Amino acid sequence: MARSLLLALVIAFGSVVVFAQLPRGIPRTLWRKRIPSTNPMTVEKIGLGEQLYFDKRLSSSGSVSCALCHDPANAFTNLEPLSIGASGSQGTRNAPTVLNAMFSERLFWDGRAGSLEEQAKQPLTNPAEMGMGSYDLVVARVSAIPEYQIGFRRAFGRAGITIETIAKAIAAYERTQLSGNSQFDRFITGDEAGITEAQKRGWKLFSGKAKCIECHSYSAASPFFTDFKFHNTGIGITNSDLTMLASRARQLTPKLSAAELAHKTDFSELGRFLVTRQTADIAAFKTPTLRDVELTRPYMHNGAFKTLLDVVKFYNEGGEKNPYLDKKMQPLGLSDVELSDLVEFLRSLTSDDVLKKAQSSQPQRRSN
Repeated sequence: MARSLLLALVIAFGSVVVFAQLPRGIPRTLWRKRIPSTNPMTVEKIGLGEQLYFDKRLSSSGSVSCALCHDPANAFTNLEPLSIGASGSQGTRNAPTVLNAMFSERLFWDGRAGSLEEQAKQPLTNPAEMGMGSYDLVVARVSAIPEYQIGFRRAFGRAGITIETIAKAIAAYERTQLSGNSQFDRFITGDEAGITEAQKRGWKLFSGKAKCIECHSYSAASPFFTDFKFHNTGIGITNSDLTMLASRARQLTPKLSAAELAHKTDFSELGRFLVTRQTADIAAFKTPTLRDVELTRPYMHNGAFKTLLDVVKFYNEGGEKNPYLDKKMQPLGLSDVELSDLVEFLRSLTSDDVLKKAQSSQPQRRSN
């Protein structure tokens, strides 16, 4: 988000920032509730977080930034099935969108982070991502840049540059990235012409026969098309003995964190289990938001599907069978016409504002 647009979106009252106008569909009370008292929003902090978010100097090779994988030109995702880190190595997870991430209590596909601040910290040192090796190295790198010495003093005063204030600044910027004001939002608030007849049929299917809403839940109080929970749909399972794989992961628990195991190919498919070590969570991954899903291909935690039609066909067939498949995964028996209507409905969830921003943003590029 450009600095001038950022300032147009927020109004400062002393040190506190509130949105002048939230996107249609996002409850103001919920937005306020999700801003932690330990990290209040200020114009200075948001602007600093924006700088950090786009700064490739926060990576070991100086070649990638947060924005490379979570690019405004792609609705804060990228077009790659699996992200490529600072070392040039490929990770094991598809980059999820930052849009509306502030409303999620658990971050990452496996839910290993409990706040945006924690989410902002982990990629900085992860070898498969920005690869800085340690938080001390991150702080030293940022502290050596004169513009940040000034920026952190303005945003955090005596606290200065620490890994905590770095994470707080990035998280504050991410909390300004919201998605609403879609065709569906206009329709659901009374504009019958807000969506097409095919999209209306798709909405009826989505909330009825197709059972999508059971996991991609929607309500006025939580309008994000996700239950924020974790489900095994069978996607990405290559190991025929998940029980044995889980047992091996348990043995490594004292030595390796969930983040480290998540980026080791043979363990990545265990998903939420790597965090909880609960059998019920084997190969379970977080239900993603469906807002702007038209813009965030490829799909699933491993980028397995290129199109929305591929996705709805997968669910129509009841997912991939495995011993831990979620009980909600059942064949749906939808016709080709019904599948098409579902896809059309999903397109109605694209935010006018997000689409405009994607079209006007220069795609991020890796530095050589």
